Amino acid sequence: MKKMLVTVMVIMASFMLMAAVGFAAEKKYSGFLGNYDGLEKGPKGGVAELYLKKDVDFKKYTKIMLDSVVFFLADDAKYKGISAEDMKELSDTFNKAAVDIVGKYYPLVGEPGPDVMRVRVAVTQLVPGKPGKGVMTTVMPIGLAVSFLKKGATGSYPGVGQTGMEVEFLDSLSDERIGAAVDQQTGSKMTAMSKWGSAKEAFEFWAGRLKTFLDETHGVAPQPK
Repeated sequence: MKKMLVTVMVIMASFMLMAAVGFAAEKKYSGFLGNYDGLEKGPKGGVAELYLKKDVDFKKYTKIMLDSVVFFLADDAKYKGISAEDMKELSDTFNKAAVDIVGKYYPLVGEPGPDVMRVRVAVTQLVPGKPGKGVMTTVMPIGLAVSFLKKGATGSYPGVGQTGMEVEFLDSLSDERIGAAVDQQTGSKMTAMSKWGSAKEAFEFWAGRLKTFLDETHGVAPQPK
């Protein structure tokens, strides 16, 4: 009887562990998109997960209607607060990246139209960097201070922060979903010098990927770097 009770308890514990793992897996999404069906592995060098509705003529969309960006801090972020100043800085930086990288070629507009694609964006899994953490400063002979960061066991640099993104593409007239994407970026070495450096770096990456996608659908040749 005692042996049977132990066996039952082990089985129950196993089920609880499996449920916990399953719940953790589900937490990789913020819930912003609501529906995550259809997402598949993204292209090499692009976003992690991507969905594009079949038979949609993306070429007809020559303008972008960008909703105000929404922010979600990561559940495991040690510091959950974000000040109004930080929020404004991040929002302004996101909008600047969109204007500078995308808006020059695909105008950002405020009204729907037959040639307008509406874009909803959430910045998710937001973890601020910790300036100075993991930084070793070496003074060169000429007196120039150069900072180096060592990668941890996870392959990422300590204290650099991370930023996730969930985006939904809609036909601006019908509000029909025509695409969606999910991605996450970890900061590079230099982002450790700034609290929100990884977020700013990620914004530029995603704006660049959106422009690349639009260029490809419109048959625009890649610009030389």
